[in-house]
Amino acid sequence: METQQLHLHLVSDSTGETLDGLLQAALVQFDGVDVVKHNWPLMRSPKQMERIIQDISENRGLVLYTIVNEDIRRTLEDGCRDLGFPVLAIMDPLINLLGSYFGVKPTGLAGRQHAMDENYFSRIEALDYTMAHDDGQLTEDLHMADIILVGVSRTSKTPTSIYLANKGFKTANVPFVPGCPMPEDLDHLHNTFVMGLTTSPDRLSQIRTNRLNSLNEKGVTDYAAIDSIQDEVKECRKYCRERNWQVLDVTRRSVEETAAAIINKFHLWNEENKG
Repeated sequence: METQQLHLHLVSDSTGETLDGLLQAALVQFDGVDVVKHNWPLMRSPKQMERIIQDISENRGLVLYTIVNEDIRRTLEDGCRDLGFPVLAIMDPLINLLGSYFGVKPTGLAGRQHAMDENYFSRIEALDYTMAHDDGQLTEDLHMADIILVGVSRTSKTPTSIYLANKGFKTANVPFVPGCPMPEDLDHLHNTFVMGLTTSPDRLSQIRTNRLNSLNEKGVTDYAAIDSIQDEVKECRKYCRERNWQVLDVTRRSVEETAAAIINKFHLWNEENKG
């Protein structure tokens, strides 16, 4: 029996990233549902909204929106009511609760989370630093990093670093390669947070084998051999332990989960150092 496709319309007066993120967090709770998402970002006027109502009507489904302007909201809600579509202002409960708690009326301005303010430029600076210090580059200024990641190959150091940079953390990552000297600068850091990344040797062997196969470099090599990987992981753990760095096992963790754990440990470390 063919699964019915269910249409979801995401309407936003900004980029739609917030709405899409909330929806994705909810959708993972529903297995076997075939969802078709229709994104309608940057809706900034009632006329724009009127033009897309017809497009929305061609695929009947649920309409979710994040719109602060009352005129645009009314146009969308009236259109959905005429079409018989269920519609939900997904951020309203949170905004209303915060307004009540703060005793302050919301500004009603769209897209303020994407404003080019000090925080925005701080994130851009963090991303620039992180890209320049990927995979052991420019180790002479590691002391400028907020977070340094050290780990064996294929422990998601680069994507985790970029994710952290998008959160505003200047992140450098340094690969641990057996037989290759580590940067001397790592032994001369003062008050810098360093996190070692490790993973299950079995899992790492599988990942590396798949990597070699994708590059048409088949056959057993030390890079993917389980015995070599076990020694490599053990050496990396020892290297980090000797320097009193924390080590995080990233086996079966997503990049987001790894980054969240690192941020949590960074804040705890920061509080202890300040104390």
